[in-house]
Amino acid sequence: MKFFIDSADVEEIQNLTDTGLIDGVTTNPSLITKTGRNFLTVIEEICSIVSGPVSAEVTATDYETMIREGEKLSSLGTNVAVKVPLTFDGLKACKILSDKKIMVNVTLCFSSSQAILAAKAGATFVSPFVGRLDDIALDGMDLISDICEIYSNYPSIKTEVLVASVRSSKHVTEAGRLGADIVTIPGQTLRQLYDHPLTDKGLDAFLKDWEKGGQSIL
Repeated sequence: MKFFIDSADVEEIQNLTDTGLIDGVTTNPSLITKTGRNFLTVIEEICSIVSGPVSAEVTATDYETMIREGEKLSSLGTNVAVKVPLTFDGLKACKILSDKKIMVNVTLCFSSSQAILAAKAGATFVSPFVGRLDDIALDGMDLISDICEIYSNYPSIKTEVLVASVRSSKHVTEAGRLGADIVTIPGQTLRQLYDHPLTDKGLDAFLKDWEKGGQSIL
């Protein structure tokens, strides 16, 4: 399973990329607005740091403008995946952009029927939002299970399931168990994956024993 970082913080992206744990980045207009920086400049910088896909979202709602924005965003880097909403116009834009060999991430997916349409429109990625489904008392991971099962029935489907709106390490491990291709997570959630009290306790005990021995590796 691949890990994307859901962030527009260039410093955070660089730090996490240096670990070798990150395979790509997802951004959205809200994340970039919070940085107070120019949208296009931020995307260019991220593309120079990360070799994997970098999702950059259109802000238009009509498909003609989505296509123009998508072509502009795609020109910022060969690894840009144009992010479009799962609307009728978004699907039309997805088809046209994907036919031009531009990667497309169809976002704001909340049903398996929507995911089927995204695949038929040629999406590179479909982004189901599990946390937002959980927020309205539905089980977001049930949707991931359904999409993965449906896609597996059709070898011709190349669309990857990109689990978004991830709120916890449990979402990540469950996505892996269900066979999702990618999870995109904030840096804070990534850190939850390696933090464990027993790891800290064990390390502390080893270091105390080492100190008592009075030795040094260097």
